[in-house]
Amino acid sequence: MPRILAFAGSSRAASFNKKLVALAAEGARAAGAEVTLIDLADFPMPLFEQDLEAREGMPEHAARFKELLLTHDGLLIASPEYNSAFSPLLKNALDWASRATSDNEPPLAAYRGKFAALMAASPGALGGLRGLVFLRMLLGNIGINVLATQKAIPAAHEAFAEDGTLRNTRDDKAVRDLGKELAETLAPIQG
Repeated sequence: MPRILAFAGSSRAASFNKKLVALAAEGARAAGAEVTLIDLADFPMPLFEQDLEAREGMPEHAARFKELLLTHDGLLIASPEYNSAFSPLLKNALDWASRATSDNEPPLAAYRGKFAALMAASPGALGGLRGLVFLRMLLGNIGINVLATQKAIPAAHEAFAEDGTLRNTRDDKAVRDLGKELAETLAPIQG
């Protein structure tokens, strides 16, 4: 059974992207994957800085996040768009988890060979699409296979119903299908 780690690049309590990734996680579960849905707010990390790392090692929450990455086969990531890029919170978490914790650990061990599906929700007209361009590039550069399919939800402040589903049923299905696609991509690899 494929194991998928799902999270948003936002710590805001009412984050649109937290709602979005939860829908994709439902789609992955329905397709037979084991999904761990986390909130990066539960993993507070200092800003990555090599001198801090040399003095104190990897912070506890960064190590917990990295361990989750190591023990999962795929990632569902919903990323808010900050000034046409992805969030500093997401970048910092990815940076910390990229660091080796022993001399014999292969480079980028938490990422190599993983698969990811990307999505975004934003109040803007493009739905966070510009930020996904940079996130896709970063993830590819650290060894993650990013699915070609992605989903952006514009006017996110109006897109969600009270129960967390998307008002537009086609968009709701597309997000769930993204989770399903990741689960189905991973199934033969894990089988």
